[in-house]
Amino acid sequence: MIAQVSPYWLVKTLPEMTKEEWESLCDGCGKCCLQKLEDEETGDLYYTDIACQYLDHESCRCTSYETRQSKVESCITLSLSRLDEFAWLPSSCAYRLLLEGKPLPEWHPLITGRQESVHESGNSVRNNVVCERDIPEENWEDHIIEGVINL
Repeated sequence: MIAQVSPYWLVKTLPEMTKEEWESLCDGCGKCCLQKLEDEETGDLYYTDIACQYLDHESCRCTSYETRQSKVESCITLSLSRLDEFAWLPSSCAYRLLLEGKPLPEWHPLITGRQESVHESGNSVRNNVVCERDIPEENWEDHIIEGVINL
């Protein structure tokens, strides 16, 4: 009898994952690349439909992934040393879900075996965003989204 092996994300904690396993958790939704606004009084965080200038709106991947930190000062690299900061991630993000002890969604590419499943399910920003270069920063509040993209 052949023993069934559980997927790594079910048996390993985030700190136990290899770099490749860690990177493969990203579903490619692009939501983390959206500009966010914080209410200074309440600390509430609001997502906008304004994407970083380096986000490819079709693939929902960073066009400068390896050098993004040097190009965008505010770009945050998800790392084990910053697990306590994952609360800002979208509620559908695999990193956040696993940290909270929750399962990956049924549309996640690791579950379906297909990268397109995140887009087909409506859980990506594909073709639903504008580039930050096209919107003056003083108008960003006009681009706060609610319910447009499954966050």
